[in-house]
Formats: sequence, structure tokens, C-alpha cells
Amino acid sequence: MQAGLRRNDDKGRNDLADAGRRVYSCVIILLLTCLFMPVTKPDKQALIIGAGGGIGGAMTRLLLENGYAVFAAGRGGLEDNAELRAWRAAGPEKLRLLAMDMASQDSIEAGFGRIGAETSRLHLVFNCTGLLHDQDLRPEKKLEDAAMENLLRSFVVNAAGPLLVARYALPLLKHDQPSVLASMSARVGSISDNRLGGWYAYRASKAAQNMITKTLSIELARRSPNTICVGLHPGTVDTRLSKPFQANVRPGQLKTASEAAGHLYRVIHGLKPADHGKVLAWDGGEIPP
Repeated sequence: MQAGLRRNDDKGRNDLADAGRRVYSCVIILLLTCLFMPVTKPDKQALIIGAGGGIGGAMTRLLLENGYAVFAAGRGGLEDNAELRAWRAAGPEKLRLLAMDMASQDSIEAGFGRIGAETSRLHLVFNCTGLLHDQDLRPEKKLEDAAMENLLRSFVVNAAGPLLVARYALPLLKHDQPSVLASMSARVGSISDNRLGGWYAYRASKAAQNMITKTLSIELARRSPNTICVGLHPGTVDTRLSKPFQANVRPGQLKTASEAAGHLYRVIHGLKPADHGKVLAWDGGEIPP
């Protein structure tokens, strides 16, 4: 009888050991599966330049909400932006912050170098920056207000910057899927629509930007046929750029940054090949050159 009990004890211990080995094997398999399984990446990737601004920040949020991975770029201070930090903490693989100064070719090149080290393609590059005024610069009301330094600064940020963005963005936009190269324009950059005069630096630099958009569209049609290049006018938006001039805005005409981003998001995702090289308003209408 004692021999029988010992056999049962031995069998129980063996069964227990077998069960333990099976559990251990399952744990190891699960760990190895998690370790080596491919990481699912968002289907679309975007670069927003000027993500620390009103429209750029709202567009960043909207793209994240719609499944994009976003490179958020700005001249500086993005790490101090509480909203951007919160989005990154919630999905660090979907939001990456980087420095990009539109007045520095070295900074633009370095920013795209960092992006290229992490991905081989972008589906949207949207430059949301613009220079109308700051503590040293005010839009000209009369000819005597024109100054070389202000003219050069406006052309560097509003015209040369977008062109250099296109230069370094091209390898990432050139692939077998649709892509968009967009830059924030303005209705005041339209020569035929100029009825009020003034604002020499801003008007002329935005007109130059619109010419760059058109010229880019001709070259990109050959070199990156799946890319649509456009300028986008957001309307009058409640941001730092428009703040000093909002007293002249008619009631109901001033948009929030979130409203403007929503309009522009719909325009971007409704683009057709026929829109290539155009400047479009927030409602999708074409702004004449």
C-alpha cells in the first residue's frame, strides 16, 4: 500500500512539474512574440512646421486624432508647450518634437535629417509659419515705413523658407502614395486682389511664396508626380499673427484656430490633381494670382 502511495505521489509531482514546464514555455513564447513582433506604425505620417502656433498646434492635434504620426517642428520652445507634451506622453510613437527655424537653412536641413533618420516617407508637409509682425516689425502703412531689414526678414521667412522646406522634403514626399506639400499663404499675397495697398513686405513676400508654389508644382509634376503642391489661406484666425488687427474684422468673420484647422484639413484631404500649384482658401475656393 505504501508503495502505491509513493507511486501516486511521484505521479502527482511529475504532473505538477509538466504543468509548470508548460506554463513556463507559454510565458517564454509570449515574451518572444511581444519582443519580435513588428510594431504597428500609423499608415500616414505628417510634418507640421510651426506646431507651437495657433493653427499649427490645432492641425497637429487634428492629425493625431485622425491616425497620423506627426513630426511637430518649431523654431523653439516646443518642449515647454504643455499641450504638445501631453500629446507626446499619451503616444510617444505618434508625436515627435524637433527644432526647425524657417530663417536658417542649416536648421531646416538638420530637421529633415532627423526626420529622414526615422522614416523614409511623409504624406503631408504643412508649413504653418508666417511673419507679419513682431516686437521689431510692423506692417507698413505708407511708403516711408519701408525698411530693408524688415523686407529681408519677411522674404526669408515667408518665401525663402518654404522653398527650402520643399528642397529637403522632396525625398520624403516622393513615393508611390499620394502626398501633399502645403504652405500657409494669405489672400493679401494676391496681386489682382490688392485693393487697399500697404503692408509692402508681407504682401510682396506672400506673392513671392505663391509664385514659388506655382513654380514648384511644375518641377514636382516631373519629379514627384504623386505630390500635390498648394498654398492655403486660412481666413482671419484668432492667433498672435492677427491679434493687433482684429478690431477691423467684421462680426462672425474671426475663426478660432481649431475651426481654421478643421477647414484646412478638409481642403487638404479633398485635393485633386487639378489643384496642383494653386492657392486655395479655407473654403476650397481658388485665390487668383
